[in-house]
Amino acid sequence: MDEIVFDAAPRLPRGFSCASRNCGLKESGPDLALFYSEAPAQAAALFTRNHVAGAPVLVGRELIRGGVLRAVVVNSKISNVGTGEAGIAAARRMGAAAARELGVPAEQVLMSSTGVIGRPLPIEKIEAGLVGMRAELQPDPLVGARGIMTTDTYPKALSFAVGDAVVCIVAKGSGMVEPNMATVLVYIFTDALLPPGAADPLLRRAVDVSFNMLSVDSDTSTSDTCALLANGLAGEVDGEAFERALVAGCIRMAEMLARDGEGATKLLRARVSGAASAAAARRVAKSIVNSPLVKTMAYGADPNIGRILMAVGKCVDVEIDGSRLAVVVNGMPVWADGARLDYDDAELRQRLRGDPVDIDVDLGLGAFAATAFGCDLTHGYIDENAAYYSS
Repeated sequence: MDEIVFDAAPRLPRGFSCASRNCGLKESGPDLALFYSEAPAQAAALFTRNHVAGAPVLVGRELIRGGVLRAVVVNSKISNVGTGEAGIAAARRMGAAAARELGVPAEQVLMSSTGVIGRPLPIEKIEAGLVGMRAELQPDPLVGARGIMTTDTYPKALSFAVGDAVVCIVAKGSGMVEPNMATVLVYIFTDALLPPGAADPLLRRAVDVSFNMLSVDSDTSTSDTCALLANGLAGEVDGEAFERALVAGCIRMAEMLARDGEGATKLLRARVSGAASAAAARRVAKSIVNSPLVKTMAYGADPNIGRILMAVGKCVDVEIDGSRLAVVVNGMPVWADGARLDYDDAELRQRLRGDPVDIDVDLGLGAFAATAFGCDLTHGYIDENAAYYSS
């Protein structure tokens, strides 16, 4: 497979532009972002499976059935979740206001909101803030990325070429992160011309091995949304090459999101092989990155491999044979054939101080594998979330 070369500075594809500004939801900094395609884009989206989904998710599920989008409008600070019929009306008003500003059909504008749950969306501020934004549209995706941040420490965007086309991924997500058939907020823009109906299956396959294997704290958000917009202005591309690149880009972004988890200091990757089924591999990998004991082991660089064995062994709903397990931590074999190997604790501690922390587990039972992406657990996570509603 050809290696994907990521752009040194992220760029939006042909025909796409974005803007952000402060509309008064936050005391300072951008809190409203607008992404626009000058041509209709084939579109697909995946949303959270949380039963208490936000109003933008409920409306978005209806909109995406049309399969075409021209714009995405996003606000931060207030998530418009738990707001009843008033929240649904506010979400529709948000999309309609963006549509008026851009001169596009309201049914082709996807809206998202992220932030505190249970507070009414100040829709009048958003409507006023959208006026004049079209004149501020420009090609740097980081401008839009700044407008969708909540507790992220920096704006996240990346891009790469596939033939004559460009793919750009813009995302946010720092806490309340364990996607389930969706992701945090991720918007994928491309000028590739995709075959009719291709966007949805492409997105599902890419999300399945990237964002759906991401977890900061095992909590599935009420607002998770992942959308793909392809406006076709670059013409056709090689389908297999495009999918490989899309998967690689989504995995790179998943790692960026994990590494910037609330309070995190390092990326944690769990790579499970030798599983009897794909579901078993995914279950064990997620168990490792979700374990508070494994996460604190990674943070403290504590060479306690018992944490890893516990996280694997507690997956009682999948086939595991402890005598067949093999475990490697940052390149150091630590467990095989049912027993601890003879390794140097001090050397393992030193390796655990690095970033990332890679935990490789071979179950020795089959041919299936999976990788999960997470982060360490620090005092910073507690500090961030102990007063999130009040901040």
